[in-house]
Amino acid sequence: MSVFLLQRLGQALVAIFGVMTLVFFIQRLTGDPTYLLVPETATQADIEAMRRSLGLDQPLVVQYLNYLWDMLRFDFGTSYVQNVPVTQIIASRLPYTLQLAAGALFVAFVIGLPVGLAMAIWRKHRFTNVLMGIVLGAQSMPTFWSGILMIMVFGVWLGWLPPSGSGSFAHLVMPSIALGLLSMATYARIARSSILDEMSKDYVRSARARGVGTGRLVGKHLVRNSLIPVISISALEISQLLAGAVIVETVFAWPGLGQLTVQSVQSRDFVVVQGIVLLGAFVTISVNLLADILYGVVDPRIRKGGKA
Repeated sequence: MSVFLLQRLGQALVAIFGVMTLVFFIQRLTGDPTYLLVPETATQADIEAMRRSLGLDQPLVVQYLNYLWDMLRFDFGTSYVQNVPVTQIIASRLPYTLQLAAGALFVAFVIGLPVGLAMAIWRKHRFTNVLMGIVLGAQSMPTFWSGILMIMVFGVWLGWLPPSGSGSFAHLVMPSIALGLLSMATYARIARSSILDEMSKDYVRSARARGVGTGRLVGKHLVRNSLIPVISISALEISQLLAGAVIVETVFAWPGLGQLTVQSVQSRDFVVVQGIVLLGAFVTISVNLLADILYGVVDPRIRKGGKA
């Protein structure tokens, strides 16, 4: 296990280095941020002075090496626009994104897994067709469109929930549902397919022949043995939630990292975007590493290299 963890750690460091490099150079292709930071009446001398103060007058290679050195010292810099340390800006927005991600995961797990289980166990029931239609609809509907529809129906027409902003649990409901719908549909489909695959195996037929009830069979065998695909998709879905948060937070004016990313990209606040992207990369890589470890916990055969 220690060798496995060291290998994964090495791969993670390479991945983070690649993300750091890509985000640095791609941002420089968007243009010079100094033109957005100086007043309209600024002279060329003012623009050059601003560029020097930000270190953008140096050759690109020098800027890149300085950037890598700062990252090694965990110095994420100071925002060009707000003139506040990036860590402080991210720390002020991170709790909102964590709340939104937790709400979306709750929607995905609590609804998606039971729905997938129901569609597998009662696959010939008429109600299963209704559930399948709901799942396919949730999976095919774009996140921004489902968010706008909820704002119109529940926020404007019915007035049940606040249409935007933050501050209470009611503000969190619609953004969480909008962000979690796609993951809910994914979990439902994966859980259904995995459980159906397990139900076709010999040990299930043997258990049924011995008179084992459906409830015991599901609780003791099927759910546990079907968890590997669910764990695999969970790592991808959490990454998907981070990407989807950008859209959802913009639609609902939710003051999290997604909204901050859009604002920072528009203002070419390079250091803030770099900090957010690195945080997202770290979370994604950590979740995938955790998923790899959980494989061995759920299925001991993986720890033994696939040997029975």
